[in-house]
Amino acid sequence: MHPAPSVIIFTVLSGIGFGLLGFLGLGFPSVTGWVAFAFFVIAYLLAVGGLLASTLHLGNPQRALRAFTQWRTSWLSREGWFAVATLLIMAVYGAGLVFFETRLMALGWIGAVLSLATIYATSMIYGQLKTVPRWNHWTTSLLFLGYSLTGGALLSGNTMMATYLLAALGVVQFIYWTLGDKRFADRGHSQGTATGLGGLGDVRMLEPPHTGTNYLLKEMVYRIGRKHAQKLRVIGILLMSVVPFALLVTLDAGHLIGAVVVLLHLAGAFVTRWLFFAEAEHVVGLYYGK
Repeated sequence: MHPAPSVIIFTVLSGIGFGLLGFLGLGFPSVTGWVAFAFFVIAYLLAVGGLLASTLHLGNPQRALRAFTQWRTSWLSREGWFAVATLLIMAVYGAGLVFFETRLMALGWIGAVLSLATIYATSMIYGQLKTVPRWNHWTTSLLFLGYSLTGGALLSGNTMMATYLLAALGVVQFIYWTLGDKRFADRGHSQGTATGLGGLGDVRMLEPPHTGTNYLLKEMVYRIGRKHAQKLRVIGILLMSVVPFALLVTLDAGHLIGAVVVLLHLAGAFVTRWLFFAEAEHVVGLYYGK
């Protein structure tokens, strides 16, 4: 799949933003007044900024509101409703903390659950696609939730939780890559299955279906060299998991170390999320002999 920058920014930033909202809803950190205001500003900038970035990938951004109409069948629509509900509920919860120094615990828990539901819905936009075997697996949702919770724990200053989550996320990312690398072949996809002519015999491409490029080739067929991908995997997992984990374990987690850890994790998240899209093979590529 083509690794569109807007979608990468959307999934990384909104994931961390909703993760922070989830921790704030659970009372981490336990802050009120202007300190709470600062945390909520960061969370909303990340969550809303990520959601706005996603509209840049739409063919007609002015029609984005129509995505809310198909909630019965579309995970994209469900994601939108969950996100709006989370932002509204957490706004009320945050107002209580900032202006009245009152923690509306029930609202906080509801907001935390909705934050996770939003991330799960985002993951299922990709995880439901049988045409992309690498994504069509339970590890996709686990990966998205892992990045969200880890980023939220780091930004909320929950050092102990963040340490465990960084280690767990590194393991989940490794499992995702290991299982994903062979899933396309395990599904048995071929030019015969892509064209529907496999029952007639061995199918091979005589000429490409088009003399030039088209939308499907532009958006759904992308090639990345194996050696290049392996290097990026090492860089990504070092930045988003190994190095931040080592820093938190070996050094006192002050504000400076905390900021460095967050930036390293964020950089690694962008690398691995780019790979998430770049390494995803869509079966439509077989039809075009790719």
